[in-house]
Order: sequence, then structure tokens, then C-alpha cells
Amino acid sequence: MKKICVIYLMLAGLTAGAQQTKAPQTLRGVLLEQFRDTWVDQDWFVPVMKAVDGVTGKQAAWKPADSAHSIGELAYHIWYWNKEQLDKFNGRKPAAFSGDNNDTFTAFTEDDWPKVVAQLNDVMKGWETAIRTADDVKLRAWASVLDHINTHTAYHTGQIMYVLKLQGIWDSNKGVK
Repeated sequence: MKKICVIYLMLAGLTAGAQQTKAPQTLRGVLLEQFRDTWVDQDWFVPVMKAVDGVTGKQAAWKPADSAHSIGELAYHIWYWNKEQLDKFNGRKPAAFSGDNNDTFTAFTEDDWPKVVAQLNDVMKGWETAIRTADDVKLRAWASVLDHINTHTAYHTGQIMYVLKLQGIWDSNKGVK
């Protein structure tokens, strides 16, 4: 029995060591990793910039028959709310808001697509810089909001991919089949 206990403890120690191959991360490290995973680094799911890469304005404006949102509307919505929160984080007054969330989808047009993609990428870069450079007190105060931003971006990226698949234009070599 003693031998079994010793072997078990040795195996448990090996397993625990194998699970801790990375040093524990800081709050900043976790938030940056999650943020980059929703923006440009593919890990558990396809990030937003990879999802919209190569999409044309016409494809971005297409809507499914059920009147769901288009890719462009979803990308604009992600940009709008990420920009609004980044402005608050940086102490700037956000753009005026009507109070109607539908306005954050319907402001998109096919001709706007290249601008929307550039704005989305720029606001995401802005967030990366903000997370990297914020002091620890501010980062802790904003951690829940940042987590919600990451979740919100990932959620709508999933919708973007669904619309791409409905159109038959999703390249499964980019990730999800």
C-alpha cells in the first residue's frame, strides 16, 4: 500500500508540473491574451480580424433571409461599442448615443466596409495599447468591463462567421470547418 501511495504522489506531482508549463500570468497578461485572441491571435476560436479578412463590401452587406444582421453591421457594432468604451477608458467623452442599440448596427453601408474594417482594427490596436500601458489600479477597476468587451467581440465574431457560412464564402482553412 505504501508503494502505491508513493507512486500516486509521484504521478500527481508529474501531472501538476505538466499542467504548469507556463508561469502564472498577471491580470494584464490574462486580459491581453484574451483580447488578442478575440482580435488577431487564433487560439480557441477565430478572431474577428481573421473572420473579416478578404470579405468584400458586397459580401459584408449581404443579409440572411431571416433579416438577421449583415457582417458589416456586426463589425460596425463591435467597433462602435469598443470605441465607446475605449474613449471612456482614456477619459474622453464618447460620441453622442441615441440610446437605441439598433443604431449601432444600421449605420453601416456597403461603401463603408473598408473604413469599418480599418476602424475596427484601429480601435483594437488602441485597446491593446491601453491594456499594456494602464497602471495596475486602473486595470483592476476595468477588468470586468474588459472581460465583457472580449466576450462581446467573440460573440459577434461567431455571428459573422455564421453569415459567412450562410453565404458559402467561409474559408475553412482559416479555422472552424
